[in-house]
Amino acid sequence: MKFTKKSKTNAKIPDASLPDIVFMLLIFFMVSTVMKTSEGLQVNLPDAEKIKKLEEKRGVATIWADDAGRLSIDDHLVEVGEIRNIIYNKVSDQLNPMKLVSLRADKNVDMGQITEIHEELRTVGGTALNINYSTLVEAE
Repeated sequence: MKFTKKSKTNAKIPDASLPDIVFMLLIFFMVSTVMKTSEGLQVNLPDAEKIKKLEEKRGVATIWADDAGRLSIDDHLVEVGEIRNIIYNKVSDQLNPMKLVSLRADKNVDMGQITEIHEELRTVGGTALNINYSTLVEAE
């Protein structure tokens, strides 16, 4: 006696709506994603007449210095002696090397602290010496 199959079952998953689902997920993540920006410390930037705005923020390390003597890099409070290692690691990063240091210092910061920051950046050398000072433009 010979047995035969009556019918084959179709075991395929329908994929006609897959592009619709992918686009819906893409739109959802585009709308709901919030890009993290560095908030730094609360500082009162000094006024200046001539400033040069940074055109690109990629590859920029921002050092915040407030009037209480605190320093912040990438939303982490650091000591002056730690700046050297942090900036060196950013400069030597192979994937996204740092190109510029942006210094955002309160207008009441002691100049001795700014000098210490400069000394730390000088020990790293190279691109760490490219410093941009952030200021406010006086309103007319």
